[in-house]
Amino acid sequence: MKTTLLYTCLMTANAALALDFTAPVEKLGGDFKFTEGPVWVAAKSELLFSDIPANRIVRCKDGKFTTFRESSGNSNGLTLDKQGRLIACEHGTRRVTRTEADGTLTVLAERYEGKRLNSPNDVVVRRDGAIYFTDPPYGVKKEEREMDFQGVYRISPDGKALALLIKDFVKPNGLAFTPDEKVLYVNDTERGHIRAFDIAPDGTLANSRVFARTPGADGMKVDTEGNVFCTSATGVMVFDRSGKHLGTFSSAEQPANCAFGDADWKSLYMTCRTGLYRVRVSVPGTKVP
Repeated sequence: MKTTLLYTCLMTANAALALDFTAPVEKLGGDFKFTEGPVWVAAKSELLFSDIPANRIVRCKDGKFTTFRESSGNSNGLTLDKQGRLIACEHGTRRVTRTEADGTLTVLAERYEGKRLNSPNDVVVRRDGAIYFTDPPYGVKKEEREMDFQGVYRISPDGKALALLIKDFVKPNGLAFTPDEKVLYVNDTERGHIRAFDIAPDGTLANSRVFARTPGADGMKVDTEGNVFCTSATGVMVFDRSGKHLGTFSSAEQPANCAFGDADWKSLYMTCRTGLYRVRVSVPGTKVP
C-alpha cells in the first residue's frame, strides 16, 4: 500500500512538473466571429477549425489563414477518422458528416428513432473506427427541438448504425478518450463537471462517475500521459489521471476548445472566441486519428 501510494504521488508530481503553466501563449490570428473545433491534420501540416457564425471551416497553415470550406453547416467540433477524412458536427444542419476524398459530404447521423438530432457539438473517433459525439441543444431553437433529452451517441465503425449511449446529461459538450481508449470523458457544461465512463467491448458506456469539476466545461483533449485538458471559464484547465487539478493555461480570450498539433504534437492550439492561440507544452498530445 505504501509503495503504491508513493508511486502515485511521484507520478502526480512528475505530471505537474512536466507542464509549464507560465509558458507564453501566442496569438496566431483574430477577427473571427466565434472559433471552435480545432483539429490538426498531420498529413498536410495544417490546422482546421470552425468559425461557427461565419458558417465556414478555416485552414491555418504556415501562419496563414484560408477558407477550407464555406457553407459548413455552422460546423462546431471537428476530427479525423482512420482514413484521415474530416468528421464534422454541424450545428446548422443538425447532423454529423464526413468529407470524402473528392470533397463530397456523406451524412453519418441526423436522426435518432426518426427524430432530428438537437445540435451535434463535439466528436471523437476511436481506433476501431467508431465515432462518439455529443448532442446538446446549443444550435437549435427550443421550439424546433424534436428530442426531449441531450444525448451522447456512437456511430458504428461501418457508419451504418447510430446508438444512444447516455441521455442523462443537461448539456453534454466536449469528450475525449484516455490514451488506451478504455475510458471516455464527457463534460457537462451546465453542471460544470467532467464524467468518466468505462468503455465496454461492444462500445457502450458503463460505470459513470464524476472525474473533475470545471466551471463552464467545454472542449477537451488528452495528452500521452493521460492528463486531461478542458477549456473552461478560467482557461484550459489540466487534470492528471486521478482528476487532480495541475494548473491552468490562460489566454486573452476565453477558450472554447483545444487541440494538440505540429510535428511533435507538443503545441496546444486553443480556439478562443474571436482568436486562435497556441502554447508549447512538454508532453505531446494523443495523435489524431
